Amino acid sequence: MSADMPPLSKPSLSYVPGGGQRPPPNSLGGRIFRLAGKLWMKLMGWKFAGEFPADKKFVIIGAPHTSNWDVPNLLAVASQMGIKVHWLGKKEIFRWPIAGLMKKLGGIPIYRSGSHNVVDQTAATFGRRDEFYLVVPPEGTRGKVKYWKTGFYHIAHKAGVPIVLGFMDYSTRTGGVGPAIMTSGDYEADMVIIRKFYTSVKGKYPDQGPQG
Repeated sequence: MSADMPPLSKPSLSYVPGGGQRPPPNSLGGRIFRLAGKLWMKLMGWKFAGEFPADKKFVIIGAPHTSNWDVPNLLAVASQMGIKVHWLGKKEIFRWPIAGLMKKLGGIPIYRSGSHNVVDQTAATFGRRDEFYLVVPPEGTRGKVKYWKTGFYHIAHKAGVPIVLGFMDYSTRTGGVGPAIMTSGDYEADMVIIRKFYTSVKGKYPDQGPQG
């Protein structure tokens, strides 16, 4: 966590303690990914901050999300945690010839039509996997928005997994993770606490940030 980031107050949520650094994947691809991420952060002047979560399943808030630069920066941060992150995308973008590449990069196709429910689909994915790290930008888009979307919260609550407060702070060029918390089911009360964490975290284009 960056030094000027305000601490979470009134811990009415159930906090999940961090478990120290997770060893990176032993595969050649995993080692290359970690090295590439470290090199990217060094070249771009970024540093990693936070405690590596101990959990094998969680939803990571990817905020603020105001620029395309957030994507490579986020992947670099994930590489330093030694994890492969996943993200949700409309099924329409998972088409030949790039569908395979999109999935290798962590993409999960989502079906929005008919009886398909995004929260239910994603929670079921958590249930089927032994290890799963899902990044959700609560803004839903890098464009200007007024409020966060609630999907990340409902996915975590239904799946019974922690929410990890991930951040990309362009004012200090620091990316990383804050506390991991369990939802109480009271969205409004929980969001009061979550928002406090992001009070001083600035995106690349701060004027596009939501009110939460």
